[in-house]
Amino acid sequence: MLVGEGMNRIVLGALAALCFAGIGMFWWQGRAEVEKSAPPPPTVADTPGEDELPIADVSGLQGPEPPEASELTREQHRFFRYDRNRDWRITRNEMLSTRADAFRKLDVDGNNLLTFEEWAVTTSNRFLAADANGDGELTPQEFATTAPKPKKKPACRC
Repeated sequence: MLVGEGMNRIVLGALAALCFAGIGMFWWQGRAEVEKSAPPPPTVADTPGEDELPIADVSGLQGPEPPEASELTREQHRFFRYDRNRDWRITRNEMLSTRADAFRKLDVDGNNLLTFEEWAVTTSNRFLAADANGDGELTPQEFATTAPKPKKKPACRC
């Protein structure tokens, strides 16, 4: 008896899903028909007092000069951030070296394994340093102090 009742529920559930899908399709098509019969937007000539559009004479206008392109493309700059020796090849060590300093700061015991505890202690210390009033919560002003410091732009080599 239990098998028959379970099968009945499955069949009834499938029929109900098909009915809901059918009702949804009819409703969706009904909305499309309403939108098709909507009146068209008014044209410019139908608006009173505005028979003509203004004409702009742009023949004598000059814009700012476009900026000069740098020698390296954006992708080349990104490539050379990793290619330290400029041999046009990025080795595994060059790729990993950009993250090594940040990893070493988190790896407190120096075993080259970052445990959850090491990460949690660093994060907790960072939270405590930002919580100026010591209430265990960060206000938007306190949280703003946790933002990474902006990197200094290199001096112009002009």
